[in-house]
Amino acid sequence: MSSHIVLEPLKTPPETPGEKATRRGFLVAAGAAGLCYVGALGYPVYRYLASPMEMASSATAITEVTLKDAQKLASGSVLMFKFGTAPAMLIHHLDGTWVALTAVCTHLGCTVQYEPQMNRIHCACHGGVYDPRTGANVSGPPPKPLKLFKVAVNDSGVLVSRA
Repeated sequence: MSSHIVLEPLKTPPETPGEKATRRGFLVAAGAAGLCYVGALGYPVYRYLASPMEMASSATAITEVTLKDAQKLASGSVLMFKFGTAPAMLIHHLDGTWVALTAVCTHLGCTVQYEPQMNRIHCACHGGVYDPRTGANVSGPPPKPLKLFKVAVNDSGVLVSRA
């Protein structure tokens, strides 16, 4: 006796229109979620890279700043101010001389502080030290000096301009 088994291919039920729409909807939703994820990761990177260029372009538009009543600043003290979008400092030294410098460390962009008791400008982020009269980088990681501005003192205030 011989028995033969006949195998028939499995028949899958035909796709219903609702199933196809569900797959399409899932793919669209997954693609949209992926784009949102890429945007969420990419935007901070873009802002980080674009910020120095934006600051440089907006800072070049400002050529001078008048600091009203700054001539009354006591000797041995500093006045922090904005030169365009960047912080800057006006130092009135004990000998009566005036110096204006950018207050942004050339290493990683931290704001620097004037320390008159130690006669230095110091960056607390990585220990950079600058000369308070010239802005020259004295020690630490800063690769370049601070930018020096022209200073003109008159009765109404102090005019700080690009050198």
